[in-house]
Amino acid sequence: MNNPIIKIKQTELLSDNWYLLNKVTFEYQKNENTSQTSVREVYDRGNGAAILLYNSAQKTVILTRQFRLPTYLNGNKTGMMIEVCAGLLDKDHPEQCIIRETEEETGYRLSKVNKIFETYM
Repeated sequence: MNNPIIKIKQTELLSDNWYLLNKVTFEYQKNENTSQTSVREVYDRGNGAAILLYNSAQKTVILTRQFRLPTYLNGNKTGMMIEVCAGLLDKDHPEQCIIRETEEETGYRLSKVNKIFETYM
């Protein structure tokens, strides 16, 4: 990452308990005469892959239901979420990851997946 308008001044590790939590101080060049220094906490969970499964025989979408602690702490009484099938890459290629996660979460066995796009959370 080499963007001339962004300069990372300091990165301080706050936690590596489960994933990484860093405190990053950076300078952002707003225009020729003005820059701004900011501090942010950045939580890095790693990259993941997700799939929207479609059952062509039944003409339905396949979703999963999973407990998510942050939603429970935010007032979701059960903490359960309905989601697309997804998982962390864990050094796998996205296609391998999603084939593994699909079988683990839904029981469906995929032989091939087609990447459509990438996005950031």
